[in-house]
Amino acid sequence: MWWRISRAEFSRNGNRGNRRALRTLVRAGTVPGMLAYRGGEPVAWVSLGPREDFAALERSTTLKRVDDQPVWSVVCFFVAKPYRGRGVMAPLLRAAVAYARRRGARLIEGYPIDPGDGLTGYAGFTGVVSAFRRAGFRQVARPTPRQYVMRLKLR
Repeated sequence: MWWRISRAEFSRNGNRGNRRALRTLVRAGTVPGMLAYRGGEPVAWVSLGPREDFAALERSTTLKRVDDQPVWSVVCFFVAKPYRGRGVMAPLLRAAVAYARRRGARLIEGYPIDPGDGLTGYAGFTGVVSAFRRAGFRQVARPTPRQYVMRLKLR
């Protein structure tokens, strides 16, 4: 819910309220993301959808729209600790691209970081540049030294 609502609302909701809000979205038919499984157990998550579904992203001063083209956004990843650094993000991103394409997306973008000397905690929650490059994305903006805007044109 971090990107879907205002920061104030996210804080006000707390963990329980944000879980409830996400559950409400799913029950209403919104697909907020995709899960990756290994041996029947979920090991990773990616959140994606049309950019306009992400209110905080639309208001971001750092991640401003590059242009007025309709775009889908890949906004968040989570990879369980035992699976980090094992190449899970790139295939999950490719699956997200395929999903967006099936839903009519023509352009998809993400906001990965360049991890430099590595990642700690949730630092790479928007993804890492190398995974986006492996999935065919190209840089279209670099709002900060570590933050990129990368796009993939879909056919």
